[in-house]
Amino acid sequence: MAPAGRTLLIVALFICGYGIFASLYGARTGRWEWADSGRRAVYALALVTTIAWVILEAAFLRSDFSFNVVAAHSSTTTPTFYKLAAPWSSQEGSLLLWVWLMSLWSSLILFLTRARVREIAPYATAVLLGFAAFFTSLATFFANPFATSATAPAEGAGLDPLLLHPSMMIHPPMLYSGYTLMTIPFAFAIGALITGRLGSEWISVTRRFALAGWLFLGIGIVLGARWSYTELGWGGYWAWDPVENAALMPWLCITAFIHSIMIQEKRGMLKVWNASLVLATGILAILGTFLVRSGILDSIHAFGASTLGGPFLALIALMVAGSVGLVVSRRADLRSEHHLDSLLSREAVFLLQNLVLVALAFAVFWGTFFPLISEAVTGTKHSLGPPWYDRYTVPLALIVVLLSGVGPLIAWRRATPANLRRAFAAPLAVAAATAVVLLVATDAARRPLALTLFALAAFVLACVAQELWRGARARGAIAGEALPVALVALVRRNRRRYGGYLVHAGIAVLFVGVAASSSFQHVNQTSLRPGQTARVGSYTFRFDRPTVAVQAQKISLGAVMSVFEHGRRVQTLRTAREFYPDTTLGPFQAPISRFFTGEPETQVGLNAGLTRDMWAAVDVPLTPLQSALDFRDRQFQMALRELTTKRRLAAYIQARDVVVDSLAQRWAQHPWAADFRLIVSPLVTWIWIGGIIAAAGGLIALWPAPVAARRRATAAYRSRLGRELAESGA
Repeated sequence: MAPAGRTLLIVALFICGYGIFASLYGARTGRWEWADSGRRAVYALALVTTIAWVILEAAFLRSDFSFNVVAAHSSTTTPTFYKLAAPWSSQEGSLLLWVWLMSLWSSLILFLTRARVREIAPYATAVLLGFAAFFTSLATFFANPFATSATAPAEGAGLDPLLLHPSMMIHPPMLYSGYTLMTIPFAFAIGALITGRLGSEWISVTRRFALAGWLFLGIGIVLGARWSYTELGWGGYWAWDPVENAALMPWLCITAFIHSIMIQEKRGMLKVWNASLVLATGILAILGTFLVRSGILDSIHAFGASTLGGPFLALIALMVAGSVGLVVSRRADLRSEHHLDSLLSREAVFLLQNLVLVALAFAVFWGTFFPLISEAVTGTKHSLGPPWYDRYTVPLALIVVLLSGVGPLIAWRRATPANLRRAFAAPLAVAAATAVVLLVATDAARRPLALTLFALAAFVLACVAQELWRGARARGAIAGEALPVALVALVRRNRRRYGGYLVHAGIAVLFVGVAASSSFQHVNQTSLRPGQTARVGSYTFRFDRPTVAVQAQKISLGAVMSVFEHGRRVQTLRTAREFYPDTTLGPFQAPISRFFTGEPETQVGLNAGLTRDMWAAVDVPLTPLQSALDFRDRQFQMALRELTTKRRLAAYIQARDVVVDSLAQRWAQHPWAADFRLIVSPLVTWIWIGGIIAAAGGLIALWPAPVAARRRATAAYRSRLGRELAESGA
């Protein structure tokens, strides 16, 4: 099947080339049958890449180690669940996944717009096929997932233990879906700039794809944080790692774009800003893909050094130069139709929110690339750590939270004092009451930034609750419906608006979890023997006993811990350090110790709750076993040289397994001191709850409303806008 896969990649390249030519030729000559043929080329690309992806997945499922990528990233002992996810753990498979997902999203947008934006679509098609051709070329000539070896190994290297986590099935596809979806509005913006069709039509046809990109990338970011928290053994969920930042930057920009396009649609303003935002988002999406694959910055998430850096830099340079050139050349056509009437207006708040989000993205960009900047200027590579990021991002995040509550409630064009009192009196009272209660009942006063965040989050939640209450009460009074029925009907008929409110509430809850867990966390890094205890905040952790589990693919040395509060046992945690065999060593190299020297993994002991998380991770040092390991290595190296028959080989393997098991059991029989990282963090669960709420809001906003409901929502919105304009005196 590998030759078929390689052939499909070559066919995909030809399809991309033909589709680009047909689309551009049709657009330039007005022969729309050629443009339609270019669109159908995208459908053909989706079909070809789907077949190629199925071939690769099948190779992983049947452990076909003649495929180099399967031999390097899977094994016969890899669970089927993770075999399905293993393709995107590799450089080669992830490139094919990128092309496949992009072909699917491109086919969807072109099918939906087949009778719309006729002038713009062919150029957008050419841009999308250009991206597909670039990634297909990388998969064909630089990192071919269908490369094979003449002699297949009997066993594969296996999946990286750190990737043996349920989110591995979802996290990378979510990120890649987000990145590829962000190329859709980028491509249509390029088409709009080339053709001069700079109204709101290109925005209306791509808005849902921008929102879907925001949603998928956001889910990927939260899942990555969860993976880091439960799998890496350091106790955190965000480390300002370059690859983490690479996903955050386009997410911040697309968030700004989703807010600012409302101003262009309603008032014809911010055309230059919106075009620049969506182009920057597309560039940052490709930049994020580049960071994962180039190896220019150190990251636990990256694939390592490769030969792909040059092609990616060339593509990014082309995108930047082309985007700047098009915006500058169309600057006269991008002039706003209206101007701000007042600084106390929804337009002004949205614009300020956009500026803050872009400032956040720039701060993250500067911190991420500072090692390269410092090396270019001084010759020495310097990195910026979490304290630097916190210094700039925390104040900006506070402003974002505040504006997420203010923006939806303030009137368009100009707010009056009566508007402001009606909209914000109750939310401000809730925020003030929250701050007072926290000052009196907790020690939040020693963390003023966290206290401010809690008050602002209460303000946002009160704003959202007030809008839902008022809307549902008004509908219930008019339609004679019970309040819960009226609320559901209200959201159903204006999903974009109320889905957005729910997103704001989710983000506020998420930030509460971040502020509480980072400001009031208690950590103890200590060494313990069985029976010894360590104090973490108001809790006492006791190392009760060691545990051992020896399996074919790993050795687990763990610990059982009891947690006490005021002398009462409240929880039992189990944590372990798992050691995998070193598959890079030959049979004569460390035949015994190789079972302890491969990639280790930490199984975290976690008890999560609404108010606090208890977290424990153990690291069992192997120093006490080292002399025994060395001695056994010498013994079995000599035994290996004397093997002459299969019977002796079977006896050798049996004896080796017995020795490995006996060495591991020493941890249970005569335990030594182990290193523990013990954490008690408040409200960490609120991060995941907030992410779920925001994702639900995004889905509501993304889900299309019935046609009749959309018409009623439009009429209601116009009526509300008329009232606001009348109140403002406009």
